Amino acid sequence: MIAADTSTWIAFFDGSRGEDAQLLDRALEDRQVVMLPVVLTELLSDPKLPSDVAETISEVPLIELAPGYWQRAGALREKVLVKRRKARLGDALIAQSCIDQRIPLITRDRDFHAFAAAANLDLALGAGIDRP
Repeated sequence: MIAADTSTWIAFFDGSRGEDAQLLDRALEDRQVVMLPVVLTELLSDPKLPSDVAETISEVPLIELAPGYWQRAGALREKVLVKRRKARLGDALIAQSCIDQRIPLITRDRDFHAFAAAANLDLALGAGIDRP
C-alpha cells in the first residue's frame, strides 16, 4: 500500500509529468493506493474540483485513524518545530497517518523531509520536487 499527498494528487489530475505522478498512476492501476483523511479533505475543499474527480477520489479506500492519533500528531509536529523547521498542521497530520499505518508517502512537497528526519516517515519518489 501507498498514500499520496495533496501535491501529488493535484499534479496527477492536472496531467503533470513527474515520477510521483507516474508512481501514483501505477499504484492506482494496481489498486495499491489508500486515501488519507486530511488529503481527502484538502482535495474536496477545492471549489474548482470537477465532480467526477471528487467521485473518483472518494472511491479510494480511506484509512482509519488509530487511537491516540491526535496526541502523536501533536508530538510529531512539536519535534519538527523544535528544530526550527516548517511544520504545517496539515502536513503533520498527513505524516502521522502514514507513520501510524507504516505506509510510504508520495509527495512533491519538500516540507515532508523534516517529518522523515524527525520520525522516519517513509517518503516515496517525488519528495524532492517543489510544490506546484
